[in-house]
Amino acid sequence: MSFLTSTWSYLPFANFKVEPALLEPYLPKGTELDLRGACADISLVGLRFENTRILNLPVPFHINFSEINLRFYVRQPGSNRRGVVFIKEIVDKPLITLVANKLYNERYETMPLDFALKENDQSNKVTYRWKPKEWQQLSASYLPKALPIEQGSNEQFILERYYGYSSYDAQTTYEYEVCHASWKHYKVTDFELSVNFEQTYGSAFAVLDTLQPDSVMMAHGSRISIENKRKL
Repeated sequence: MSFLTSTWSYLPFANFKVEPALLEPYLPKGTELDLRGACADISLVGLRFENTRILNLPVPFHINFSEINLRFYVRQPGSNRRGVVFIKEIVDKPLITLVANKLYNERYETMPLDFALKENDQSNKVTYRWKPKEWQQLSASYLPKALPIEQGSNEQFILERYYGYSSYDAQTTYEYEVCHASWKHYKVTDFELSVNFEQTYGSAFAVLDTLQPDSVMMAHGSRISIENKRKL
């Protein structure tokens, strides 16, 4: 039985290029940075959880909710498994924070979080807002036609990730599989990023306040399942 099932939807990605040294302290043992050239990729991501079930059971008041996360990209040496490591995942549901941190050793934090969606025939817009101390915002405007992910594309590198990795301690890494169909994406026509990364993620990530996104994407999402963790 899957640990969690949900529909992930409305996923904007603001992607940055950073020096690998920024992320190396957060690498779980048994993984390495998945690099393209000299820089590493890190992404600020918004997403909606809908029709969520834990161990196939709906949890009252925790079925539909939003998340903001900051993540980077890793792989297992000598394998084709490519995945993600989360710096922090923000939700407004304390129970989600408790379960994810205790059972999956993730870095969830609870704070106020808003989601807004505007859709019409010509253009759609999604907005996520969260409040560590002051309100922060990630929004993307995009065309409504969904597009397939092309082989070898930037979208494929960022979006097609089917494993998550987290550190239990300096010597122990847990891996979990995230099962879903290959996503489609949308053409982004505009975006707004009003984020104090240092306030949200700490002084180590203040460098992101000085950078513009290398790319901004909008993913369609799908039904997903998060499988039970295993020790590497």
